[in-house]
Amino acid sequence: MRDDLQELVDDVSRVLGAPATLEDRDFTLLAFCAHDDDRTTTMDAVRTRSILGRSSTPEVRAWFESHGIAEATDPVRVPADPAAGILTRLCLPVRAGGELHGYLWLLDEGRTDLTDPAAPGLAAAVDVAAAAGRLLAEERPGTADLSAALRAVLTGTAPRAARQLDTALGAGAPVTLVALRVAAPGLPARWTPPAAGAVPAVLADGAEVAVLLPLPAGGDPRPAGALAAAALTGLPAGSTAGVAAARRGCGDLPAQWHEARTAARVAAVDPRLAPAASWPELGAWRQVAALPGPDPALAALLADPVLTATAEVWLDCAGSPQRAAARLCIHRQTLYYRLGRIEELTGLDLAEGADRLLLHLGVRAARLTGSFAGATVAATNSDLNSTGS
Repeated sequence: MRDDLQELVDDVSRVLGAPATLEDRDFTLLAFCAHDDDRTTTMDAVRTRSILGRSSTPEVRAWFESHGIAEATDPVRVPADPAAGILTRLCLPVRAGGELHGYLWLLDEGRTDLTDPAAPGLAAAVDVAAAAGRLLAEERPGTADLSAALRAVLTGTAPRAARQLDTALGAGAPVTLVALRVAAPGLPARWTPPAAGAVPAVLADGAEVAVLLPLPAGGDPRPAGALAAAALTGLPAGSTAGVAAARRGCGDLPAQWHEARTAARVAAVDPRLAPAASWPELGAWRQVAALPGPDPALAALLADPVLTATAEVWLDCAGSPQRAAARLCIHRQTLYYRLGRIEELTGLDLAEGADRLLLHLGVRAARLTGSFAGATVAATNSDLNSTGS
C-alpha cells in the first residue's frame, strides 16, 4: 500500500472514529484502517472480502453503483443489505479535475452526524477524499494532472504542456475552451465541471475558470454551449461564460483562451448575449474588445449616463429616431434635444458616418472596460427622463 494514501485513511478514521477504506474506481483496495473501537468490521462480509482479496465481486460492485456513486460528486449514503452481508456506509467519491478516481468508504452504521453538510466530521472526510483524488490523478497514465498542464499553458509558464493535453485528448482532436467569469464571492469550494472528460483550470484566485472540452469528431460546438450554461447554474449570480471557436488539437490554446474570455466579458455587459456568449456570435464586439478604451474625446459624454445611454440606443437602432425614441420611452423631440447635447459635448457631427462609428465604438468600449456602467438599453423611464426635454 502507498504510504501517502494510507496516512490519509488513517487520519479520517481517527478523526471520525469509524473504519475507513479507500478503493480505486475499479473497486481495487488501496488502503484501509480499522478503528480502535471497530466492532462492526467482522460483521461486514463485503469489507472483510475486500481487505483479504484486495477487490470486490461484480455483484457487490453492481450493488454500490446502483446507488449512483459513480456519477455522484457529493457523499452518498448506501443502505444496508443484510442478505449480502453489507452494512450501511457512507461513500465519498474521490475526484480530481471532475474525473472519478475512486471511493472513500466510511463504515459508520448510519450515524446521523455525518449526514449534516455543516458537520465538521463530514467536511474533514470530504477534504481527505479531495486529497486522495489529487494523489491518484498524478499517477494515472495519460491524465497526470491535466488541470495543472492547462493552467501552465494559459499562464505562459509551460507552453509545451499542450503536448501533454494533446496526448491525453487525442492529437488533432477538435477541442474548445470555455471561460467562466465568476462573480463574488467566487468559485464554490467543491465546484466541478458538469461534463465528463472536461479539464478545468482555476485561475486568478478563483475569479476565472478555464474548461478545456473535447468536441465530437465533426467539431460540433453545441456541447460547449451546453456546458457553459450548465456550469453557470452552480456559480454566484452575475457570473458569465464565454466559448472560443473550435480548433483541432491543443496547439492554439492561448488564442482560444483570449476568445473565450472576451466572450465572457461581453456577456457581462450585453444583455442580449448574457449569460453565455460564443466568440463567433460577438460580431462588432470583437473589434471593440481590441480597443484599450473609449476615445478621450468622449470623456464629457461618458460622465452623463443618460446621454450615453441615449447615444447607445440610438446607434443600436441604426440612427432611427422613431425606433430609438420608442425603446427609450421618450418623445421624439426629447431624443433630438439629447442628440444635440451629445454633439455639443463631443464635437462630433452625428450626420457623418465616421463620427457615428467613433461614438459607437467608444460607448461600447466604455461599457466593456467599466468606464461607463450607467443605464442599459432597458433603462427605466425615470433614469432616462431625468435630463428633461
